[in-house]
Amino acid sequence: MTMTLEEVEAVIIEKAAKSPKAQLYLNDFYKCDPDRRPKEINKIVHELVTKGKLQYWSSGSSTQVAHPDRIKNEESTEGVN
Repeated sequence: MTMTLEEVEAVIIEKAAKSPKAQLYLNDFYKCDPDRRPKEINKIVHELVTKGKLQYWSSGSSTQVAHPDRIKNEESTEGVN
């Protein structure tokens, strides 16, 4: 059974929020719905960024995607030992 767009969005947001890694590559989301092509997943992720539910993060050499709360947590703890 194919997931609805809302279900796929929820799975993607949950993965971004609960993944062991704070930032994920786009291809990390491809398994969220194996019935959809990678291009469709990319479009869904971009829409979630546009809606403010996810956020792009750049390391300088590559662009990743993260949950906005996790980015804030990562940035607030940088340089703290």
